[in-house]
Amino acid sequence: MATPYRALSKALYRRMPKGLFSRTLLIIVVPIVIMQAVLAFVFMERHYDLVTQRLSQAVAREIALLISVMEAYPQDEGFERITEMARQDLALSVTVLPPEPLPPPRPKPFFDIVDLYLSEQISLVVGRPFWIDTVGRSSFVEIRIKLEKNVLRVIARRSQTYASNSHIFIVWMVSTSLVLVVIALLFLRNQTRPVERLATAAEEFGKGRPIDDFRPSGALEVRRASQAFIEMRRRIERQIEQRTTMLAGVSHDLRTILTRFRLQLALFKDSEEVRALQHDVDEMKTMLEDYLAFTRGDGDEQAQPTDLSLVIDELETEAEILDATVTSTFVGDPFVTVKPIAFKRALANLVTNAARYGDRLNIDVRHADGWLTVIVEDDGPGIPEDERESVFRPFYRLDQARNQDSSGSGLGLAIARDIVRGHGGEIILAKSDRLGGLSARVRIPL
Repeated sequence: MATPYRALSKALYRRMPKGLFSRTLLIIVVPIVIMQAVLAFVFMERHYDLVTQRLSQAVAREIALLISVMEAYPQDEGFERITEMARQDLALSVTVLPPEPLPPPRPKPFFDIVDLYLSEQISLVVGRPFWIDTVGRSSFVEIRIKLEKNVLRVIARRSQTYASNSHIFIVWMVSTSLVLVVIALLFLRNQTRPVERLATAAEEFGKGRPIDDFRPSGALEVRRASQAFIEMRRRIERQIEQRTTMLAGVSHDLRTILTRFRLQLALFKDSEEVRALQHDVDEMKTMLEDYLAFTRGDGDEQAQPTDLSLVIDELETEAEILDATVTSTFVGDPFVTVKPIAFKRALANLVTNAARYGDRLNIDVRHADGWLTVIVEDDGPGIPEDERESVFRPFYRLDQARNQDSSGSGLGLAIARDIVRGHGGEIILAKSDRLGGLSARVRIPL
């Protein structure tokens, strides 16, 4: 039992709308449609059947009355008096025909409720041989009753024998429902718009883009959520600002000390020990800059339209300086909204890392369907599959790692992932099918 239920739930989930507005609209419209369908079926079936039966019964009784008058009272030779009475008082066209056989029965319409009820009432009320035609002329019904000496021919309007105004109920019901649905749409749109703005603001903040015109609006619960988001954003921005200020002070103090070391070393005579100390100072400076870049992230840089094709050209030049053969492709609009300096640093870490450990390097960029995808591939030794997530940890270094070099600090990939995630994207490492080395795939929403 559970398996069919889960299968049905999954099938409905795949076909149901995903948006809040469309789902809420569905919650409003579906019950209205079901209620109207049931109401229309129950009411129309009972109303149409009952009214048609009563009208058919009335016509049959009028015909029976005419027959009784004709047989009980003397009539003029042309039956003009009974004909005039039927026309004026009963709105029936009556003709008395000479005795003749009734026409053969015509094919009965399968769904003609008029034929069914009228035939039934004539049989019960009149009780004489009759012939009825409800098909020949659509606006009228012809009835022939065989009497002892004559044949009574009666032509009645079709509206006299069935409920002809039932469609008015449907028209009113559908019209009022449409008006109510339109009003519900207007109110619903006003309620879902603040939720959409809140989702957009959260998405833009997750991509590191500025949010200037966002204000709480809508229902009380939505306003509370919006205010909580604003407070959360302020706390995060305040924390980033405090961290940046602290790191700026630390950077200034440490660089001052390193500069003093370099000046003091410059006063010593050139020797192997002095060169070793200078190398250590240079390495400390590189590690300090990498550490500050990692902890600072993308800082206060604002996202702006950037020509990414120029950035790729600069990265190709940097890779060629490291003696790597570089090829690149670019598909789509070259202008993307990113934090240019930070995003270039992230791609540079991937490209230079690939160029150090591979001879051939390929960069594929695709901007389409609201996503920017950058794939950096090389023919180097690659990274074992079980280590591909670990290399993103700060200061993590492999024994035979791609990021293991004399000037490396183990922060390159961590910085790259931090920047890409600051744009709302992700970096995935895999084996390169094209070149056989490592493939670094960057994908961010735009």
